[in-house]
Amino acid sequence: MSRTRTPALPTLAALLSLLAAPALAQDTPKPPAPQPGTADTFLLTVVLRHDASKTADEIDDHLRQTGFYVSFPPPGVEVVSWYEVMGMGQVVTLRLPPDRLREVDEVLQQSAWGAFRTEFYPSYDYRALAERERRAAR
Repeated sequence: MSRTRTPALPTLAALLSLLAAPALAQDTPKPPAPQPGTADTFLLTVVLRHDASKTADEIDDHLRQTGFYVSFPPPGVEVVSWYEVMGMGQVVTLRLPPDRLREVDEVLQQSAWGAFRTEFYPSYDYRALAERERRAAR
């Protein structure tokens, strides 16, 4: 039985945003000002894809043995959201200063690899801009 692989949602979203960028660039309003205390931080979306060759118990055992639950995220890195996505894994959005990026990467290499395949997407909060655009469109 042949299965067609569909692109991951983050990849699809990135492709769609690239396609829409030229049209949006013509009259794009300035993004909202950063929230207090966030000017020196950015959002990082981390996709932790389950290793499908392991059972959920084996993945949990690996994470406990490597100290994942103790070390991730490192102290001082804010968890904005953390979702379990059925059939895929976990999607975690962190807020952190740029100089902490390497630390986050190292923690994941030391604790998550072997249980998850990792993907990283720098991101930003688009909600306020999207809401403003929706109001303007009405």
